Amino acid sequence: MTLDHPAPEAGHIGRTARKRRAILDAATEIFLRNGYLGTNMDEIAAQAAVSKQTVYKQFAGKEPLFLAIVDRMTGNAGDQVQRDIRDPDTPDDVEAYLLDYADRQLSIVLTPRLMQLRRLVIGEAGRFPELGRALHAGGPGRAIAGLAATFARWGDRGLLAIDDPYVAATHFNWLVMGAAVNGAMLLGDEAIPDAETLHRQAVDGVRVFLAAYRAA
Repeated sequence: MTLDHPAPEAGHIGRTARKRRAILDAATEIFLRNGYLGTNMDEIAAQAAVSKQTVYKQFAGKEPLFLAIVDRMTGNAGDQVQRDIRDPDTPDDVEAYLLDYADRQLSIVLTPRLMQLRRLVIGEAGRFPELGRALHAGGPGRAIAGLAATFARWGDRGLLAIDDPYVAATHFNWLVMGAAVNGAMLLGDEAIPDAETLHRQAVDGVRVFLAAYRAA
């Protein structure tokens, strides 16, 4: 077997991965457009150009498929938010670092698709609580845990005055995100602020946070 011709197993794995990705892509669009109850596996199979049996081979049912979508969408957003979190050199650099993070978090999370996903999950969380747990783990739970680890390092270096990094991370996350997320969740996609408004919210959130946690 030469390098020009991959082993059959590798080709099979590649085709399987492509089918799984096609199913997830199709299902994401249909769930966000039709809602959970309005989505059926036949439509997903047709849009993904696979058989219904292939959909069920990859995902045991509609709930596991939706859970996989929640994991993928929140994971991708979390990866973007958490990238390039570096430690400031001096306390004077902290504000700029926090503002950069807040701007990035708001611009990534406050998108129509993620807000639609949140509404769908909340609508189904009573019947399928694991969906709510997955959204929380991949969204605010991951963001706050990452910030807590960062703030613990900054506190040890004297860059912030922090007793409990997790509490401080929770304060920061919701100072920045709370008003914008709440408005978009309750009032719809048209309530998502524009970039300038989001930046002002980031500036205000960082300012209030540092009023409580700035190093002496």
